[in-house]
Amino acid sequence: MSGLYLFATVAGTAIAIDTVEIEAVVKVKELSYVPAVPPHVAGLTALRSRVLTVLDAAALINGAVDDVGREYAIVCNIAGHSYGVLVDEVKDIVAKDSEPNTVRGRPDPVWSKYARGVLLHDNAPHFLISLGNLIENSMTAQAA
Repeated sequence: MSGLYLFATVAGTAIAIDTVEIEAVVKVKELSYVPAVPPHVAGLTALRSRVLTVLDAAALINGAVDDVGREYAIVCNIAGHSYGVLVDEVKDIVAKDSEPNTVRGRPDPVWSKYARGVLLHDNAPHFLISLGNLIENSMTAQAA
């Protein structure tokens, strides 16, 4: 699973995402409010003549909305739907030749269902997550 990874921060935790899942990283300038949606749905925005559902990754992970002004979204297509996933910070995109390490120890339980491995970047561990898994888990939890 060596390849190109985006390194970012979500809910104060360092993460890595395989760029195969990513269409773009954009600065979200304007969000349109949507009534009666779960708290992790930040709103809707337009990107190159298409509508994106914008999800707050921190709210997906923690289940709570905070007032941190997240301005960068990772754009992805999951099951035929376009999403923008808000992150705290985008750090870098880096090629990694090594395989991810397994998750060891006891990570915070909220991360255990999302972390597929650990990659080192700038001598710091980053949870390897899948945007598809993140979004699909939120939809499953919402349906339950």
